[in-house]
Amino acid sequence: MRLAVLCVTGALLAGCVNNFAARQTYLNQFVGRSETDLVLALGVPNRTYETAGVKYLAFEDRRVEVIPGAPMYPFGPYGGWGMGGFPPQVINLACETTVAVAEGVVRGFTLRGNACG
Repeated sequence: MRLAVLCVTGALLAGCVNNFAARQTYLNQFVGRSETDLVLALGVPNRTYETAGVKYLAFEDRRVEVIPGAPMYPFGPYGGWGMGGFPPQVINLACETTVAVAEGVVRGFTLRGNACG
């Protein structure tokens, strides 16, 4: 059982690394393009901030995932209920993409959160 959990966890982490790289590749295509192109592709930003001639656009992605629990097994070596089992887990996932725009052109971006990959 522990080996299965480790294998699944490892596979998920490997997938996260690949998804992070895919997200960066997707966002890299906007560097050097207009702010309008960015907004048309990503939608209206959740927040904006401007300082020293640079505008920062923040786009938020949020979701909730539920990892199902494992059942309790009856009549284990000591009898009765209570062998194994754990409750479901609710995980809040979020990724904030902040894009820097200067003179109407996308200059770069940063990713922050536990769901950016």
